[in-house]
Amino acid sequence: MSPRGTGCSAGLLMTVGWLLLAGLQSARGTNVTAAVQDAGLAHEGEGEEETENNDSETAENYAPPETEDVPNRNVVKEVEFGMCTVTCGIGVREVMLTNGCPGGESKCVVRVEECRGPIDCGWGKPISESLESVRLACIHTSPLNRFKYMWKLLRPDQQSIVLVNDSAIIEVRRESHPLAFECDTLDNNEIVATIKFTVYTSSELQMRRSSLPATDAALIFVLTIGVIICVFIIFLLIFIIINWAAVKAFWGAKSSTPEVQSEQSSVRYKDSTSLDQLPTEMPGEDDALSEWNE
Repeated sequence: MSPRGTGCSAGLLMTVGWLLLAGLQSARGTNVTAAVQDAGLAHEGEGEEETENNDSETAENYAPPETEDVPNRNVVKEVEFGMCTVTCGIGVREVMLTNGCPGGESKCVVRVEECRGPIDCGWGKPISESLESVRLACIHTSPLNRFKYMWKLLRPDQQSIVLVNDSAIIEVRRESHPLAFECDTLDNNEIVATIKFTVYTSSELQMRRSSLPATDAALIFVLTIGVIICVFIIFLLIFIIINWAAVKAFWGAKSSTPEVQSEQSSVRYKDSTSLDQLPTEMPGEDDALSEWNE
């Protein structure tokens, strides 16, 4: 072969080689692109599945609450508390319903419960007393054995003496000098009420009893007089209202009498002044008489 033919064949082989190489590279690129596209589609599918799962979970978590039918709902009951029976210590009060009472009533009592006020109840009065003894009672509610009671004998400027008797009611005999007692009512070792009493001597009690009737009699007398005066005023007003025409005429006549008297006095005054103004002697009367006499 000639050198020229050899160069042509070599150039042809190189061209074919380049074409084959380019085809292989294009095939690889197509495969890589397809793989990337498949991977992207797979990721997109997984993302869509996750989104759907999240949406379903959110829908489950935020599901609207179930509503009950109106007839099946419970009626709201409003509670009202009554007044306590005491202003201090331990008492009871009523608990009432203002809505939802049976029979359509506006209020109904549900129960009675315990209520408490200030602990210190001041000075109390005995249950009963005589010239020899006095019965004193602590503040309590039934049952009596629910609370504990502590009695103390009070002494001025000294520490009080705790008595052995721990019952709710005690009986004390009078002595030659007045005594002061105090009772503490305890619930679970906590003081819930306290009250004091004064036990007078027999002579002091007699003096107090003798002074009370005089005071009561004076008070009754004053009240009776006040009631009588009030009744009299009421009847007087009723009489005036019923006989208003006669009362009005009477007062009119009374008021007209001074006016008539004043008019008469003014007329008399005018008459007296007119008489005073008349001449006492006529000028030609004396001359006429003298001539007639002659």
